[in-house]
Amino acid sequence: MGLSIDEQKAVDRFKKDIVEPSMTKLVVLDFWAEWCGPCKALTPVLEKVAADYADKGVVLAKVNVDEEQFIASQFQVRSIPTVYAMFQGQPVADLTQARTESQLKQMLDQLLEKLPVDASGDGAAQQDVTEFITMAEQVLAEGDAERAAGVFGQVVQMAPDNAAAHAGLIRALVAMGATTDARAILDAMEPALKDDPLLQAAASALELAGTSVDEGELQTLRATAAERPADMDAQMAFAEAAYAGNSRDEAADTLLRMVESDREWNDGAARAKLLQIFEAVGLEDPWVVGTRRRLSKILFG
Repeated sequence: MGLSIDEQKAVDRFKKDIVEPSMTKLVVLDFWAEWCGPCKALTPVLEKVAADYADKGVVLAKVNVDEEQFIASQFQVRSIPTVYAMFQGQPVADLTQARTESQLKQMLDQLLEKLPVDASGDGAAQQDVTEFITMAEQVLAEGDAERAAGVFGQVVQMAPDNAAAHAGLIRALVAMGATTDARAILDAMEPALKDDPLLQAAASALELAGTSVDEGELQTLRATAAERPADMDAQMAFAEAAYAGNSRDEAADTLLRMVESDREWNDGAARAKLLQIFEAVGLEDPWVVGTRRRLSKILFG
């Protein structure tokens, strides 16, 4: 084919992520980029419609034009967002002009009437669920907890036994400050589901959020901690409140200083609290990776 190694890898990724699912499903293919404002405005529309139409065999796939320039060039993408409907490996419609939920649904309805889309495959349905969870995790990481909760909530309805969806919903609600709702969801779960590591991490996030205080109390705890740097109880009280109040950098800095000052205090409570925070945020999160590196430097030089 005369392709370079990188181009061939791009083609292979495209086949796996878009072409193969499109053999039975209708794939909404979104070309986007991080710097594209209209792309960010369109994303929640695409995600919601794809979730609503998942049981009809619709799948959303995204191609970052900066990372996949070769694929974008093959589709002659000249502006973004550009959105196509793909079926059986071929573009069957240009959906770019459908910028509202109603417009997109109308176009999808027309396509679904004409195409033999398979809406029943369990394996494909599981793939759809995984894709929505990935999208919701990205949205949550970007700071839009309310939208992430909406997507996670839809996945929970589609797959009630999916631990990742439940865990994501709980963490999104915690990020929104809706800890009562998060607690109700966790308490209503089957015991077997609660034992999943993802749910245990979400439970940690909920527990950490339970130390939330109002701004006045947080300021008082901050002042006390500053005045009494050797008072470990005061430092811990501030660290817990700071994390619950979304000041995780302050919380981590305080706990790291505690570990450096006296790592054995209260049976290693400061280190244990850091590890609990790491579990709640996610061990692969860049912030956690960086903070763990700081902790390792203190512990091991």
